[in-house]
Amino acid sequence: MARTFSVSDSIVIAADPSAVYDQVSHPAQMGRWSPENRGATVHGDTEGAYVGMVFDGHNKRGPVRWTTRCTVTAADAGAHFAFRVHAIGPRKPVLPGRIATWEYRFDAVDGGTQVTETWTDDRRNWPDIMANAFDRIATRGFTFADFQRRNIRITLANLKKALEQPPTV
Repeated sequence: MARTFSVSDSIVIAADPSAVYDQVSHPAQMGRWSPENRGATVHGDTEGAYVGMVFDGHNKRGPVRWTTRCTVTAADAGAHFAFRVHAIGPRKPVLPGRIATWEYRFDAVDGGTQVTETWTDDRRNWPDIMANAFDRIATRGFTFADFQRRNIRITLANLKKALEQPPTV
């Protein structure tokens, strides 16, 4: 079975593109919305996203925890944020490799911002049969494309809910 290498979904959030970008482009905040990510530790300057910024993402799926090393590849304020995942490990990201790329686009639309989240499988050198077998073990029966499609839907819905809530006093 051939792999799907990229999946994405979009949602409209009643907020300005710059405001949505400001939240999503802070890796430590992602744990507020993602079903797997538990935040991140940014290496170096934490005042705003910039191309080349490195962070370690902290993740959890069921009882399993792992850390990824990521580098920001796009940081166009209010428009585009992306990062490449290039190392992984249980506590420290010690195993290097092309893992995935995550991308967020922010487009002004009537009623706010259309946010599009895209996951791309960067494991291009893995044979399909090997990737599919690994994916089904790691996700308890799914391909990563199907698993990430669900995660993206949940993340975007949680982001919308959080950003459209009135501020608490």
